Amino acid sequence: MEVDEVEIIELELKYCERCGGLWLRTCGSERVYCGPCADKVHEPMQRKNRGGVASKPTDAIAPEELALLCGEGGNA
Repeated sequence: MEVDEVEIIELELKYCERCGGLWLRTCGSERVYCGPCADKVHEPMQRKNRGGVASKPTDAIAPEELALLCGEGGNA
């Protein structure tokens, strides 16, 4: 089996600035929260007098995609 094209995505290890957990983000990303915390931070306020639209980060990498990128084994 041959691979025609290989796409390389560079990742960096980052501490979540909300919960302190470690996660991977794409290099050069401005994100400071892990996925679960980003969802909580970006939820609209529950107060009746405030409106707004929650935005979700678009440069997050799903766990399924991460498994494809990392594969098995490796050195830490």
